[in-house]
Amino acid sequence: MEAQVPRRRIGKLGWLALIVVGAALILFAARDRVRESYGLTLLDRADQVLNGSGDSRAALVDGRYGPLAANRVDVIVPSALAQTPRPIVIFIHGGGWNSGNPGDYHFIGRTLARAGYVVVLPGYRLTPAGVWPHMLEDAAKAVAWTRANASRFGADPDRIVLMGHSAGAYNAVQIALERQWLGREGVPDGVIKGAIGLSGPYDFYPYKRESTRTTFGHVQPPQAALPTHFVRADAPPLLLITGDADATVNPRDTRTLADAMHAVGGRAEALYIRGAGHDDTVKKFAAPFSRDRRVLDPVLTFLAAHTVPSAPVQQASR
Repeated sequence: MEAQVPRRRIGKLGWLALIVVGAALILFAARDRVRESYGLTLLDRADQVLNGSGDSRAALVDGRYGPLAANRVDVIVPSALAQTPRPIVIFIHGGGWNSGNPGDYHFIGRTLARAGYVVVLPGYRLTPAGVWPHMLEDAAKAVAWTRANASRFGADPDRIVLMGHSAGAYNAVQIALERQWLGREGVPDGVIKGAIGLSGPYDFYPYKRESTRTTFGHVQPPQAALPTHFVRADAPPLLLITGDADATVNPRDTRTLADAMHAVGGRAEALYIRGAGHDDTVKKFAAPFSRDRRVLDPVLTFLAAHTVPSAPVQQASR
């Protein structure tokens, strides 16, 4: 159950945060890569002012899960000690596979840490260096690193849910469905308890955007890179959330993947947030947008349902 955050009166810092949120919204709307990244930074700052971080902490900032400069990782954990190791959410950022910074998504970490999860925020190679399949190789390596380092953060290495927004949703869902990427890193079946995609592209051929052509244009056949091509009955369950007003990734992708999973006997839930655009599904994890719980509540319900320990686990080290 999510811990209750003390309500605060809006003082000077609160009004400043609201101004920052307004600036972030303007930058989000601009859709320019640099402005969008700066908008996320402002949103994260506003969330920290309005919600605080006393019930979570950054256990690792700018760590490394691999040898490349892009293989950076941040970890946010609940402040309170737990009697048993906590489940893990690995959140992969979006940005069209050509931009994004895990450090801008600490608001995701703080929100989920308040609910009792250890949150890992990995980066990955971006184009032009990060064409397919490098983003999947990096995501799988981040999962392996997380398992190897779980005890450092009081986490359970065998209870992991993958999660991502936009391009990051593709990364998370694809490595959950296509066994080879986690298999190459020695991650056994059964460790990934589910995958959550927010506004994700899953069935995007023929390519309509330059970023997609740059990232996947060399893949032959194109279906070899599409999550819809790798559905299977024994895949981890999927929660796919999108806005019905998304003008960046067609909500049809969510329906197509969910239908494909159902056709083979797999588990997938598709949710459409009325009036929500592409970035709304991630913004609703940050204050003040988190008052609209149409994204957060289904995510917390999914996490609670799929991270229940299947067997007793060792007590966390103190």
